[in-house]
Amino acid sequence: MGEIEGTYRVLQTPGSRLGVQKATGVSTLEPGQNLSTVMASSPAKMHERDLPIKIKMLDNTVEVLDIESKYYGQTLLTEVYKHLNLIESDYFGIEFQNIQSHWIWLEPMKPVIKQVRRPKTTVLRLAVKFFPPDPGQLQEEYTRYLFALQIKRDLAEERLTCSDNTAALLVSHLLQSEIGDFDESEDREHLKTNQYLPNQERIEGKILEFHRKHAGQTPAESDFQVLEIARKLEMYGIRFHLASDREGTKINLAVSHMGVLVFQGNTKINTFNWSKVRKLSFKRKRFLIKLHPEGPYQDTLEFLLGSRDDCKNFWKICVEYHTFFRLFDQPKPKAKAVFFTRGSSFRYSGRTQKQLVDYIKDSGMKKTPYERRHSKARASTRTSNTTDVPKQSVPFTEGLRTPGSPASAAAPFHSVHSSATPTPVLPIFAETSPSSLDPRAPYPRSPEKPTAAPGEEAGRKLMQQPGSPMLQGLPVDHPQLSSLVLKSSLGLNPAFQVNLNAAGQGSSPLLSPVLSDAGGARVEEDDEMKRKRYPTDKAYFIAKEILATERTYLKDLEVITVWFRSAVIKENAMPEGLMTLLFSNIDPIYEFHRGFLKEIEQRLSLWEGKTNAHMKGDYQRIGDVMLRNMRTLKEFTSYLQKHDEVLTELEKATKRLKKLEMVYKEFELQKVCYLPLNTFLLKPIQRLMHYKLILGRLCKHYTAEHRDFADCRNALKEVTEMTSQLQHSLIRLENFQKLTELQHDLIGIDNLTAPGREFIREGCLYKLTKKGLQQRMFFLFSDMLLYTSKGVTGTNQFKIHGHLPLHGMLVEESENEWAVPHCFTIYSAQKTIVVAASTRLEMGKWMEDLNMAIEMAKKSTEKSDVLLENSVCHRSNRSSDEVSLEQESEDDIHSSRSSLDRQSHHRANTTMHVCWYRNTSVSMTDHSVAVENQLSGYLLRKFKNSNGWQKLWVVFTNFCLFFYKTHQDDYPLASLPLLGYAVSSPVEADGIQKDYVFKLQFKSHVYFFRAESKYTFERWMEVIKRATSSPARSSLLLPKGEKDSHTD
Repeated sequence: MGEIEGTYRVLQTPGSRLGVQKATGVSTLEPGQNLSTVMASSPAKMHERDLPIKIKMLDNTVEVLDIESKYYGQTLLTEVYKHLNLIESDYFGIEFQNIQSHWIWLEPMKPVIKQVRRPKTTVLRLAVKFFPPDPGQLQEEYTRYLFALQIKRDLAEERLTCSDNTAALLVSHLLQSEIGDFDESEDREHLKTNQYLPNQERIEGKILEFHRKHAGQTPAESDFQVLEIARKLEMYGIRFHLASDREGTKINLAVSHMGVLVFQGNTKINTFNWSKVRKLSFKRKRFLIKLHPEGPYQDTLEFLLGSRDDCKNFWKICVEYHTFFRLFDQPKPKAKAVFFTRGSSFRYSGRTQKQLVDYIKDSGMKKTPYERRHSKARASTRTSNTTDVPKQSVPFTEGLRTPGSPASAAAPFHSVHSSATPTPVLPIFAETSPSSLDPRAPYPRSPEKPTAAPGEEAGRKLMQQPGSPMLQGLPVDHPQLSSLVLKSSLGLNPAFQVNLNAAGQGSSPLLSPVLSDAGGARVEEDDEMKRKRYPTDKAYFIAKEILATERTYLKDLEVITVWFRSAVIKENAMPEGLMTLLFSNIDPIYEFHRGFLKEIEQRLSLWEGKTNAHMKGDYQRIGDVMLRNMRTLKEFTSYLQKHDEVLTELEKATKRLKKLEMVYKEFELQKVCYLPLNTFLLKPIQRLMHYKLILGRLCKHYTAEHRDFADCRNALKEVTEMTSQLQHSLIRLENFQKLTELQHDLIGIDNLTAPGREFIREGCLYKLTKKGLQQRMFFLFSDMLLYTSKGVTGTNQFKIHGHLPLHGMLVEESENEWAVPHCFTIYSAQKTIVVAASTRLEMGKWMEDLNMAIEMAKKSTEKSDVLLENSVCHRSNRSSDEVSLEQESEDDIHSSRSSLDRQSHHRANTTMHVCWYRNTSVSMTDHSVAVENQLSGYLLRKFKNSNGWQKLWVVFTNFCLFFYKTHQDDYPLASLPLLGYAVSSPVEADGIQKDYVFKLQFKSHVYFFRAESKYTFERWMEVIKRATSSPARSSLLLPKGEKDSHTD
């Protein structure tokens, strides 16, 4: 007595440490067995009478399957999947209600009659069992259709709780999928006869209003939008298990791809991520979670469920979820004990998600049409590469299923409902996979529908995101949000999200691209094929750069329009006037670029040849799209001119309102806010500069006779006109943004954003004290020089130790005097300090910028010390004529501990912190150059000592590479600051035998990145070199007449 009845040790999972062996879990199969041999042998012994089993499908039709009475659950599942011709079958299961009316999953490894008490009268039903965090991971359109039906069922059963706005939006997409474009009378009639929601009459008006906006949307797109909205809801895929904690508080337990969740009512109060869980077990009614020990917290948590059966049922689904989403391979067989066993032997017996996506990728399976049973709209087809519709063979595991037509596969079934079956049709499918298509295959594609870019899509659908963000009470679920917010929160357009790559998929969906690179070797051959398949014209790759950077830009806008809006609404932290000022200026821009992105996607798809041959010539250009949209964008210039006011008012409000300041700081700590928040407000103007540069490259590439040249030249004129109006504003805004960023990160200064102050350079220098050289962070402005030290607590903020006004300052090189390399002396009215740089080049940059700033300060009519008195908190009582070496006591540093402890942790990849750790510096000119050199796209990455290449979506901005699994991800998995890194081509010793590879190195840290084309390779080399090779001085701040007098 008292033994644990069932345990499941959460084995080492992918992404925890580089080089660890892969764990595969434990199975209940005998050694040498697989599911097919078990299933084939068992029924053969039992020639007993047939048992009719009723199964309710996701479209609410009821089918009857005659099986032998002692068939195992797996046999029933296999027959159902055959009947449906379902490829991605492992996401699904069959459930039934037990005596307590709780839904239980049918176990594959047990006979059906031992699980279902009255199989003749019980109606089983097909349902989604595993909900992936991103519907883009579902590679089949048919699978997404079934998932959408599951969402429809959850809405009707009130499992998927959400706001009225969200519910209406979901139903409107379901309507679009089922009956096509909006028709008020038809909509109302359909809603009368179909109950999507309890009390749906109350929000019928909202449903119709949303449906009106979906005109032209295909059923496949509607399905995808349903899943995109649903996945961001807190209750997506959640199945509650009633429980109580140790104090007796009533709670609900649930499990998801990320771990075990705890709810109070419908509000999530805790998440135990799989990475933190060591073991799951149950003992009678007690469910136990053993965590990896962390600090003072208890490492074992206990919950009480209603009964032992309830507890075991929840434990089983946790085991299955963990295995499916976190392990690489099907669990290995577990040898049975000779004499006795202890505890439950249950283990997940199916394929893991990685195995499933690898199977779909490697099988090269031909795809057949499917029928949308309730849809009167345009149906979709799974595209095949022959004119005849091929038969589909979808084995559950190898050897278990044989090829068979849909008709033969469905032989044991007969339908309970006698309804006329509509004839399957083969309409146009606008989201055909670009990289899985044979070049010889027909491309039945609608030119009106946007699609994905080419080879860069390869592999992205294979990657899952274990830490996908959960919108807890976020955009789509807030009743105050407008329909615009709802649209914004859907993510990007399904036209490129649902595109799949069956041939060139990259690494494992479970693999951390940051910590491991296993499984990426296959990418090489696929990439070679892609290069041969797609256009090689330089203009095509320039257009692809526009597409890639536009995707990143739209995601950046969503940080403000979706994520930040949600945060301030949730906490009611922003005054109404500021809300209106901020979002009324950025929302129209965001909406414009959503449409612009769709146009670019469509054009790139047509350019790649996915259309009839006689039409190709009309679409292998981008100038007409750019010209049309640049002219439209001119209408938004008034919005862009207000960004100055928006930034200023936002900064004033955060100083004035503590609640807003708290929300602002907390939001900046979120993963989605990967740059300082106000940086995102500058993106619209900076994007115009990018358009200008890209169009300039296109015009330079084309000859004057080229049919695209005139459009590109006119588009360049349009955007040049806009940038000339906004250039001065952008310089001012970038300076203001940098000052406010520093204001948040520096302790000991009250008003860094004083009028007239301009940022010049920040960087690390070593200050000579009585204790020797000590590292300090210096900040040079147009009126003063600050020096700081890094906080000694967990915070990443810097505390100001001293400030020197530039008025009357003198700088001299003093290597010989102090016998310290790269040393120079700064004389000011207050004190004299001696500092040393890490290299002679760094010393030259500092001395040149200091001398330039001193000259500017002399000519300034405004006294800099007035600014100093108003802004810097004086902490020293030394006399102003002190010129000796200053000794900074450790007591002075530790005195800031109490204030530091109250501060939030700050991101460590800002330029300030990178300069500190890399012993370098960055000027405002460098920042401006970096803005011009932003780039996005898919790259293959390889570590120095690894074998395979891994595909990642890479964004280069703010001197940093940010890595994502796909371009759809909301936040980066990791970042690599490049200050201090050298970029070059690999040498022979590196052993790289591939084309278009560049090498990044900082000391012993080496990375290789591989681009898809010569143009892309040259662009990455160019932008990284320009951004990391700092100019010698900051010429931005020089008056026009004096630039010539300051030579390099």
